[in-house]
Amino acid sequence: MTDVKALKKELRKELSFTLGDGDKLTENVVKERVTRIFDYWEKEKNRPLDATTKATIISELCDEFLGWGPLKELMDDPRVTEIMINGPDKVYMEKDGKKVPTSVTFDDETHLRHAVEKMLIPTGRRVDESYPYVDFSLKDGSRVNVIIPPLSVGGATVTIRKFLRSINQIEDLVKLGTIDQRMADFLVACIRAKINILFSGATGSGKTTTLEVLSSYIGPQERIIIIEDTLELTLRQEHVVRLLTRPPNIEGKGTVEIRDLFINTLRMRPTRIILGEIRGAEAMDYLQALNSGHRGCLAVIHASAPVDALTRLETSALYAGLYMPVWAIRKQITSGVDLIVQHDQLTDGTRKITYMTEVERMDGEEIILRDIFRYEIEDVDLDGKVRGSFKAKNVPTFFPLFKKKGVELDEKIFKD
Repeated sequence: MTDVKALKKELRKELSFTLGDGDKLTENVVKERVTRIFDYWEKEKNRPLDATTKATIISELCDEFLGWGPLKELMDDPRVTEIMINGPDKVYMEKDGKKVPTSVTFDDETHLRHAVEKMLIPTGRRVDESYPYVDFSLKDGSRVNVIIPPLSVGGATVTIRKFLRSINQIEDLVKLGTIDQRMADFLVACIRAKINILFSGATGSGKTTTLEVLSSYIGPQERIIIIEDTLELTLRQEHVVRLLTRPPNIEGKGTVEIRDLFINTLRMRPTRIILGEIRGAEAMDYLQALNSGHRGCLAVIHASAPVDALTRLETSALYAGLYMPVWAIRKQITSGVDLIVQHDQLTDGTRKITYMTEVERMDGEEIILRDIFRYEIEDVDLDGKVRGSFKAKNVPTFFPLFKKKGVELDEKIFKD
């Protein structure tokens, strides 16, 4: 019986040496090269193969070198939002908000690592023993994290968060039930009035998606500068500058961190600054920028509630080592951050913006928060389905700013 896996492994090794960048390949090139190898095996090594086996191997290798290989079905399924690979034999997916195992497998660890290398080639990044984990983005905007042995014990671990093409405008978030129409109108007004917004939530809760959707309402005449670790945000405006951090080279030198880019950004005459994620000393530079007149800044932070978002921001600012008292940092937070938009993935897998919370004022040394909108859970049925509704709580104290900026918004939306 022909061992197709072993043959594919042998062919994959030979093809990797002779084929160039995947972007320059065509199906005919791969087919021609594999057919030549088959002919050589048959004539010179007396290793004939039946036509069915040849066709199967050629088809799978074409898909592997030109497409997604074993991941094709998952990548093509619009209902699959995340793919989690725990070694060659265990592939999971998040589909309709639920994480479930799949029947997808790789031939072996070599096959999986080949798929990783193929994804990495266009990015110019690497993953190896000296740098065993990496974050990068695919051409379609999907985000990928890879960590390999010995840090990942069971084989290479790959997490792919797919780019959702179905969410392009604020109305899409309303249709999905992530927000209601009042909240949508409020968020668009905040973008146009240059309110400083912090998008908060856990991993996979929808922060970046919301930020990207709202960024489409920034005026085309504005100069937007984006700072990211991995290329995630895709803006439709023309006047956009994208800055990307750089990992250390093979000698451990040449690192460029978010803070380095942020400091440089302030010299680039930005109208808007979008910060892909706050997690370190760049928090202090971010706060100082907000307090020096930069309006309409958007940033992402990982936190489970609005109050936790401010705690994380405060703690991150302390990493800057400026030895400022905590009350002074809190004063900068209160003066600079206007609104926290909190995201959550509920137990039934649905994603909601559960809080829109204003950073209102200082009371002594404490920051006072004020909910503008809130999602209130009313019931969870036997099937785990969450039932709830969005509630309007308060008129934001910065509401008069909308009129000053020429942004129309009916005050009635803040009343249930």
